[in-house]
Amino acid sequence: MNKINVDNNEATSQTGFVSENAFTEVFSGYLPHKRRPELSIIGEGSLPSAFAVTDLAVASIAAAGREVAALIGSDHVAVDRFLASAWFQTSIRPIGWDLPPVWDAVAGDYPTADGWIRLHTNAPHHRAAAMAVLGCREDREVVAARVAGWSAEDLELAVAEAGGCAAAMRDIESWRHHAQGIAVANEDLISRWLGEETVDWSWQPQPDRPLAGVRVLDLTRILAGPVGTRFLAGYGADVLRIDPPDWDEPSVAPDVTLGKRCARLDLRSPDDRQQFASLVAQADVLVHGYRSDALERLGFGTNELQRLSPGLVDVALDAYGWSGPWATRRGFDSLVQMSSGIAHAGMQRTGASRPVPLPVQALDHAAGYLVAAAAVQGLRTRLLHGRGATMRLSLARVAAVLIDGPASTFDDTIEHADPFELATREETPFGPLQRLAPPLDIAGAPQHWTRPASRLGSSPATW
Repeated sequence: MNKINVDNNEATSQTGFVSENAFTEVFSGYLPHKRRPELSIIGEGSLPSAFAVTDLAVASIAAAGREVAALIGSDHVAVDRFLASAWFQTSIRPIGWDLPPVWDAVAGDYPTADGWIRLHTNAPHHRAAAMAVLGCREDREVVAARVAGWSAEDLELAVAEAGGCAAAMRDIESWRHHAQGIAVANEDLISRWLGEETVDWSWQPQPDRPLAGVRVLDLTRILAGPVGTRFLAGYGADVLRIDPPDWDEPSVAPDVTLGKRCARLDLRSPDDRQQFASLVAQADVLVHGYRSDALERLGFGTNELQRLSPGLVDVALDAYGWSGPWATRRGFDSLVQMSSGIAHAGMQRTGASRPVPLPVQALDHAAGYLVAAAAVQGLRTRLLHGRGATMRLSLARVAAVLIDGPASTFDDTIEHADPFELATREETPFGPLQRLAPPLDIAGAPQHWTRPASRLGSSPATW
């Protein structure tokens, strides 16, 4: 495949700032200037952090919005800072019921013999891997005692090799000189390749519902990918999410399944792989968030996907990047914050005695909106060139943008008004809830969802 720019078939730069917002050029600079819709940023204030988290939220939402606006020729996009910050936390408030806890009893930060480590144990198989390495039962005090006898990097490696998820806390400079930090720094924020086969495509965007008629196959889990596909559903895309038979994410499903149908397939089963291949063949966009080699090992590498669906827009996100020694390492937002120096910087700037992460899972959310931006840009590429596209992003590359951006302070405050004052009521299988108003406004194309949130596995795996 050929690496491309959507308009001139050349690689594009992903660096540089503009005055609108410290990150808008980094995130949407690949949209040609002559066609870039005007951006208005509404409101003031920032989430308290060592980093410009609200600016990150605004810029990533604006990047996705500008891609949709360019698709339909709309000339103006507006983002609300207050609502952007709120959506980076959650878009819902349950009415008369409670969400399950986000973290299991073992997950969290632990002091080691020479620093700190974070264990990510929400998934049963990740928890089992960590417990096997530590040789203990799932008891926080017992785990803490075992972790204290390890060096942070030795335990990180042992858990990773056992199939678990952990990250030692590093400072920013250590990450810059780490082999994986160097690899990530040399990757594009969004890497793109143009498909080789030209295909006919009769689809055209509707001005008021830009993505109506686009089929999006969603193979993503907590949290970035689901944020991206939720955005696409808000502009009319038919999003079909596929999960394995034993997967659930009850603490976030009511938030991120908005507008989607959710089904289950076991890609280890020949029959289900055949059904998945059939779904791919009918899809316009595939979004996946597995480790970089996962679909390849299942027989659905890039070439096979393009063979099944010529013209497919293939967008993938992973944790630690697509090159370097950690390219296939399992990871999540909270782990990348530990690895990349973000949690250390928060600790240092507050004088705290333990890691201080971002106030929200900003890497996940920002990456999610960039996934959506990449998907829409891929659709524009298909309209312009008659070819599909392959797009690759990572949480670690988004972290690098945040770290290299402007500093912020813990004295910053966002507006104290209740963001749910303008929320709408939504009836879901989980119970009634309030849903925040969207933070993005595209002239002539309001974002809205025609389906409420749904339970995983509640729909058949068919278009």
